[in-house]
Parts: sequence; structure tokens; C-alpha cells
Amino acid sequence: MRLQRFGYRTATISLPTLEDAPEEIMVWLRQRTRWYKGWMQTWLVHMRQPVRLYRDLGAGSFLIFQILFGGLIASALLHPLLWGTTLLLCGKSALWGVLVPNERWLLGLSGMNIAAGYGSFLLLGWRCLPPRDRAGYWKTALSTVPYWLLMSVAAYRAIGQLVWRPHYWEKTPHRRFRRSRGLRKAAGEKTAAGRAAPAGAV
Repeated sequence: MRLQRFGYRTATISLPTLEDAPEEIMVWLRQRTRWYKGWMQTWLVHMRQPVRLYRDLGAGSFLIFQILFGGLIASALLHPLLWGTTLLLCGKSALWGVLVPNERWLLGLSGMNIAAGYGSFLLLGWRCLPPRDRAGYWKTALSTVPYWLLMSVAAYRAIGQLVWRPHYWEKTPHRRFRRSRGLRKAAGEKTAAGRAAPAGAV
């Protein structure tokens, strides 16, 4: 954001970060809490002077900033409320068989938001995966609901830390990336070939 405000452009490196993701739920939760806290701080710092931010970024970048940071935070905080509203109204409909017009409208809106959110998330994940990694993707996708709810837990934890422990950051262990057998073999062949090549060879 600061680079953008000074007129610089940034880009994304498509190469992977050779690092394993957390496998223990509490390590993962601490990591996501730290991420959300950082996103919240970034949004709050830059939005101290929203008019100046708008002038620095321009209309397009200002809107993208609100969607990426504000939308990311809001979606995590509102997600449990959407599920709670949906389940409450579905339960009322099942027990009493009738909903007033405002409740039907609210149920439809909540259901549409949940379906659109999960659908876009899964579709994006599918499209970003290389074909060799798509096997069993839809089995993994079944964990999307608890995964998103845990993201909401991390977001609420981040708010608590932001208010009561603003200078505290939950550290998490990072292990080196464990290459698959095929990657290790390819890397070994490449290294061997490099050693065998004569000096100055291309």
C-alpha cells in the first residue's frame, strides 16, 4: 500500500514459497489470527485519512483496497451470522411451517451469500490448481464449511488481540518444504547434470 501511495507498481511472483503449511489446528489458528490482525491494522492505518487515501490511490485502487482488505475482514466476521440466520429461519420454517415476507427475504439473501461465497471459493481453488493436483479435490472441498468457520474464529481472536494486546504477535513454527519423491529425483538429476557439464559449457 505504501509503495502504491508513492506511485510505484507491484506484481506477484508466481513461484511457490517452499514451506509446508501448518498441520496442527492450534498452530494454524495462531497463524491465521496473526494474518487477520495484520490485515486489520493495515486497513485501519490507511483509513485514518480516507480522503487522502482516495487521492493517493485513485478511484480504482481505492475500491480494490476496500474489497481486498475490508471485504476480507468483513466476510470472516459476518460468516457465522449468516449461518446462524439461515439455520434459525430454516428451523422456524420446519417447526411452524411459515415465515413472514421479511424473514423469507432474509433467508434467501443469507442462503445466496453462503452459496455464492462457497461456490466462488471452490471454483477459484479448482482453476488455480494444476491438473495433477486436482485428484480428490471435491473430497477436500467438503471441509470448506468448518474451514471458513475457523477463519471466523481467527478473525474474532484478532479483534481481541488488536484491542487488548496490540503489540503481541503469535509466532508459529515454520518447517522446510518437504519435496515429493518426483521433485527430489528431478532436482537430483539436474544437480548431477550440472556437475557433469564441463566448465564453460552452456
